[in-house]
Amino acid sequence: MCTTSEPRQCVLVLPTYNEIENIDQFIRAVRTSTPHIHVLIVDDNSPDGTGDAADNLARELGNMHVIHRTNERGLGSAYRTGFRHVLSRQFAHVITMDADFSHDPAIIPTFLELLDSGCDVVIGSRYCPGGSIINWPWYRTALSKWGNLYTRALLRVSTTDCTTGYRGYTTQALEKVEIENVRGEGYVFLSTIITRAEDEQLHIVETPICFANRELGTSKMSPKIAFESMLLVTKLGIKHRVFRPRKD
Repeated sequence: MCTTSEPRQCVLVLPTYNEIENIDQFIRAVRTSTPHIHVLIVDDNSPDGTGDAADNLARELGNMHVIHRTNERGLGSAYRTGFRHVLSRQFAHVITMDADFSHDPAIIPTFLELLDSGCDVVIGSRYCPGGSIINWPWYRTALSKWGNLYTRALLRVSTTDCTTGYRGYTTQALEKVEIENVRGEGYVFLSTIITRAEDEQLHIVETPICFANRELGTSKMSPKIAFESMLLVTKLGIKHRVFRPRKD
């Protein structure tokens, strides 16, 4: 259970790159919603000073640690670094999300309650009943929906939102999916975790979220990244169908 008497049981793993305009307000919003959650920031040597700002917050707020990466970059490897740190300590529940307010920190307690109730993985879904996206251009919404449908069909998974980064895991779930061996970056990394979690028959629950387009800073998404992700998902899907057939 993640209670006020066990503050180290819950940790937020937060990869960052050039989020100087958001990081201070975002971490304070996290602490408002979940005062005792531990925060682990994995910063990819942000040239805008995000890492330094995170260090200042850690000194001020406490119960917070910053990992500065200088030789690696990318969402998947940042998560692996963060999860490796978490699994070597006494944490029970792990939350992941974006640091730009696209994911609402106010509903972190909902994720933790679901994990406390026995769920292995909690997915913050834009596409399950009650989920939504606001302030996205129509073409980006269409691309995201199509990409998720394509990914679900190819990887043979039932989760409605394979590419969302707003998630909750038990540390046992991360160990069961062999997180250190999950390769790929971005959407491929996130989709692979879903595939492995379903293959392991973990208890996965989706909870609706409202995904809001960032107001400050620059999105890391581009048409090139989206196209490359679909190519890699296709390769992953072919491998999954050949070597990991659907369980009856």
